[in-house]
Amino acid sequence: MAEKKNVVNETLNFKLGDQFEADLTALMEAENAEGEDPIIICLMDTDRFMHINTDFGHEVGDKVLIDVGMHYKKYADANNAEVYRIGGDEFGFIFHTDITKEEVFLLMNEMKNSLNVCEPDGKKVTISIGIAEAFEDATRVQELVRKADGALARVKCSGRDKVGLAREEKMVPKTSHYTQAQLQSLTKLSKREGIGEAILLREALDMLLKKYDN
Repeated sequence: MAEKKNVVNETLNFKLGDQFEADLTALMEAENAEGEDPIIICLMDTDRFMHINTDFGHEVGDKVLIDVGMHYKKYADANNAEVYRIGGDEFGFIFHTDITKEEVFLLMNEMKNSLNVCEPDGKKVTISIGIAEAFEDATRVQELVRKADGALARVKCSGRDKVGLAREEKMVPKTSHYTQAQLQSLTKLSKREGIGEAILLREALDMLLKKYDN
């Protein structure tokens, strides 16, 4: 059986999620990266996209993603940003130019407000956006993406259709129970990657919450 084509990817022809991480890694690990133009990422997704797919069908969902993606492309091209389809309804920008995080915030707010895409019933499609800056918000690629994802998650929890900035996080202690094998594997992974166990656990929890948050 022939593999089903991904209409959204073929139409938009954006770089995909793996390339997003690869390009971000290359920028952050480049010599003198901290002294060059800022590296700022934005993660965007379509609010209540699961409802669009469920109520109107995947063909309508694909059309919404294409229309939203073309809107993103217009802003990316006009502002020297690279645009990516991370996966599903999530897209990303990488800015590596003479622009501040505050300017990116204003630009993303403009992009959000000017989106003119509607569902078949006429309801306006909205988007939520999270922003993080390399070396200011995080020094590792995975942590930077997590910070932007965290900003995006806070926006969605506070009502959606907003732009959020990464911020310093307050840690809330929780009593948790893990198997001995899990803890041993976590310790080995932490040592191998040179990343704190708490950071790895937060990244895992963020991925879990993202999976079920629609």
